[in-house]
Amino acid sequence: MTTEKKNHIMHQYCFYQSPIGKLLLIGTDGILEALHFPNETKTTDIAEEWQYDETCFQPVLRQLAEYFSGNRQQFDLKIAPKGTPFQEKVWQELRRIPFGRTASYQDIAVSIGNAKACRAVGMANNKNPIPIIVPCHRVIGKNGSLTGFGGGLDIKKQLLDLERGVYTGD
Repeated sequence: MTTEKKNHIMHQYCFYQSPIGKLLLIGTDGILEALHFPNETKTTDIAEEWQYDETCFQPVLRQLAEYFSGNRQQFDLKIAPKGTPFQEKVWQELRRIPFGRTASYQDIAVSIGNAKACRAVGMANNKNPIPIIVPCHRVIGKNGSLTGFGGGLDIKKQLLDLERGVYTGD
């Protein structure tokens, strides 16, 4: 019976050609579970049983296009990032960082009620399965420096520049 249930859950995927490269979207029944950058250090293999389906991702594709064109500041999508309760708490807090603004790892640690958890916040940020939409790119070092990012620091800078209205598309 467990095998039947597993086979019933069908993952869908599609690609979105963004100004920062081709993004891989993964989800189930129209709920976004992951977004991967083209140059991530971790690779994502598309399972043979997954189904390519752009139609179930139409809201995501539309909102990403609006974001990259400067016409969307907040995403309103069904998402299901999977992580530990601590990670999910951090990811929820990331969604509160306003468009065009940044917060430090320390700021996030304080806001979740654990000022000493800066390193753990950084690790949760690193495990965020839905970057851009859960805006981990808005988290910077306490001294204002750009720090690690799954898509690479160049992409982090491009996303922050886009949100500040200074993105040139380079």
